[in-house]
Amino acid sequence: MTRDAGGPPTLAVEGAVATIRLNRPGVHNRIEPADLVALHGLLDRIEAQPGLRVLVLTATGKSFSAGFHIGALGAGEEKEDEDAFGRFADRLERVRLPSICALNGGVYGGATDLALACDFRIGVTGMAMFMPAARLGLHYYPGGLQRYVSRLGLNTAKRMFLLAERFEAEDLLRVGYLDELVPPERLMPRVAEIAATLAENAPLAVQGMKAALNDIARGDADLKAIAERAAAAKRSSDMAEGRAAWMEKRKPRFTGT
Repeated sequence: MTRDAGGPPTLAVEGAVATIRLNRPGVHNRIEPADLVALHGLLDRIEAQPGLRVLVLTATGKSFSAGFHIGALGAGEEKEDEDAFGRFADRLERVRLPSICALNGGVYGGATDLALACDFRIGVTGMAMFMPAARLGLHYYPGGLQRYVSRLGLNTAKRMFLLAERFEAEDLLRVGYLDELVPPERLMPRVAEIAATLAENAPLAVQGMKAALNDIARGDADLKAIAERAAAAKRSSDMAEGRAAWMEKRKPRFTGT
């Protein structure tokens, strides 16, 4: 295997930040069926570490990802593979930690949904996005369609799916697919700045509100459960610490309890 061919996704942890990196630059970080298994395993490891506060998803090379390996959708396997990809995207959206997608280059196919499943998307100048489902005869899975409509609006989702339009970087910023657009050399420093802000905020409040906002966007929010989480946060030591720090004019030291 050549160096550029890469391999499965990797996980690196630095302080409170976990970074998952797609690692097949020779094929534009195409996602293989085995990579989905590996990605689930990486999320298992992240969820098992209560001290982590932020998840970053990025990739190696000039592209973020070409999406799922279409050639792997063989006879008798297609539905299983498509469902597996959709299940991972749904799980990524629901991961406990706030997430940032660092889009180091072009994003295509199913990878566009992985980015949407993250809470923030930072892209680089010169990148583009393309959803080819209609040109492949592929009906996209429900969770992905729901994310597109809830995050970008119905008209933009129709342009992306039904017309299969290519969106350049500035278009992606305008329609809200990207939260920020930066030069390539500023991507990871800017992501680090956002991650630091998220890591400094109270984890119980951040994680609870993330879940609530996503549930509200999908239209299936349990308002009673949201109220219960809000009440628990109000009783937490984090809330007491936040109040004390405010009164004492110092930076709070949250513990997530």
